[in-house]
This record gives sequence, C-alpha cells and structure tokens, in this order.
Amino acid sequence: MTAKPFLDTNVILYLLSGDATKADRVEALLAQGGTISVQVLNEAVNVMTKKLKMGLDEACDVLAGIRYACDVQPVTIETHDQALGIMRRYGFSIYDSGIVAAAAGAGCTTLYSEDLQDGQRIGPNLTITNRFKQASHN
Repeated sequence: MTAKPFLDTNVILYLLSGDATKADRVEALLAQGGTISVQVLNEAVNVMTKKLKMGLDEACDVLAGIRYACDVQPVTIETHDQALGIMRRYGFSIYDSGIVAAAAGAGCTTLYSEDLQDGQRIGPNLTITNRFKQASHN
C-alpha cells in the first residue's frame, strides 16, 4: 500500500481561491485522499479567519470537509524534534520544517506544496512537488 500524498496549507487554501483550475486540482487530490497535519489545520484556519475574513463557523465547516478527506497527523514532540533537524539541514523555516517532518513521519513520499522547491528530495523517500506551476499560467 502506498502512502497518501501530504498536502501543504497553501494547497488546501486553493479550495477557496478564485482560480478555478487550482481549486479543481485540489478537489481532485482530496478525492484521492491525502494526509495533512494539525499544523496545516491551524495555519488554514488562521488564513481563513484573518486574511479571507471568514467567520469561524464557516472556516470550521471547510476544515471538517478537509478532515473527512484526509488522514490527520498529530504534532508531537518527535515531529518538533525532526522539524528542528530539517530546519538545521535544509534551512527551512520552522513552519515549513514542521510540514516536512509531519509528511515524512506519516510515511508520505510526495509533499504537494508551492512554498518549497519543486522536485527537492528530503531524505531518502520524500519529494516536494508543485502541481500548481502550470495552473498559474492560464
């Protein structure tokens, strides 16, 4: 059985964008199942309520759908320690390192993200993929 891909916060937020192509790509990814972390949920609700000015109830409804479609990885002290090692080795922010650590900890081989370098390998098994590069050139 292959691990489901990990979806970064920016990918999840495309569900709410005005870009129908990107939103459709995220819907297709979610239909296949994915993995996220509690950090992704927290970052998403922050953007939804602060930047997108959504009410908390509406944001919770969106997150409920995402939680239904995805496996959710907890943030543990082990994830934090792995994130610190990733931060040290790759120079990522602690937040990006936490995403990478959660993806690796879940056994994912693909991390969909726009924030990190497309095609970059992290350790022996995880590859960062940007499925949205072409979508922005409509």
